[in-house]
Amino acid sequence: MTNPAPEPAYVAVDWGTSSFRLWLIGKDGSIIAERRSGEGMTTAARTGFAAVLANHLAAVAAPEGLPVLVCGMAGAKQGWVEAGYIDTPAALADIPAAAVRIPGVAADIRILPGLAQRDAAAPDVMRGEETQLLGAAATLGDDDHLVCMPGTHSKWVRLSGGKVLGFSTFMTGELFEAIAKNTILSHAIAEAGAISGETPAFRAAVARMVANPALATSQLFSVRAGSLIAGLSPEDAKARLSGTLIGLEIAGALSLVAEGTPVSLVVSGALGALYSEALAAAGLSPSIIDADTAVRNGLAAGAKALWSL
Repeated sequence: MTNPAPEPAYVAVDWGTSSFRLWLIGKDGSIIAERRSGEGMTTAARTGFAAVLANHLAAVAAPEGLPVLVCGMAGAKQGWVEAGYIDTPAALADIPAAAVRIPGVAADIRILPGLAQRDAAAPDVMRGEETQLLGAAATLGDDDHLVCMPGTHSKWVRLSGGKVLGFSTFMTGELFEAIAKNTILSHAIAEAGAISGETPAFRAAVARMVANPALATSQLFSVRAGSLIAGLSPEDAKARLSGTLIGLEIAGALSLVAEGTPVSLVVSGALGALYSEALAAAGLSPSIIDADTAVRNGLAAGAKALWSL
């Protein structure tokens, strides 16, 4: 005899700039159905956010009127409805109450806010990562933590007592693309494949930057010089470029906290392996939290707080 299907409780949505992920969640907390597409904010702004969501809800046979909780870029100024920001220092537990409801629709659809650091010397914002932090909170506990959230624009978050004290965004991924395609270094790495964090050239570059970040631009040019006169292969040249930029990122983040502060890595996929190796090369042993699980857990915490589910 088969067990009856769980009764749907709510819909969780992670709506990024270029990606859309939806989960139909049961009252027992299980994932009843899942949808993924490339209909992120950029696409939905043209085709209509309501239409994109409606199509995916129909595809998973979500009951009409089921509450929907959204995080990410759907709440940006260019998104569906601007959800605004909570200023740091901010308690993670306060995030759900600041969710913004979509007007003019019968269903209860809400978008979680982002976080803002209103420091004149270091202004910063995040949108979407705060939900991952909310989902990781139970694992991280109340101790001090430095949380690394890699991406095109990596976030490094300073947590203490369940509060975000502050954070810093590093444009490492975007800088890598710009340098690799639009500078003289493009010649050195033109024929290289994917980067492996296990490559000695990558690990050595990370270690050099953590030890002496002031040499960053010199180390970047060494990618070019190495390919010309030192037999640096395209694969190693690309690994050195990546390791230099990620190492510089790590050095910057570590400078913001007390020595010995535990580091946690919230990440999924190939980027997780790359950053794990980079942190190891920097002499760190981070705890690893799966980013997909963290965002679902964050949305679940939000749904529970909003609708007592």
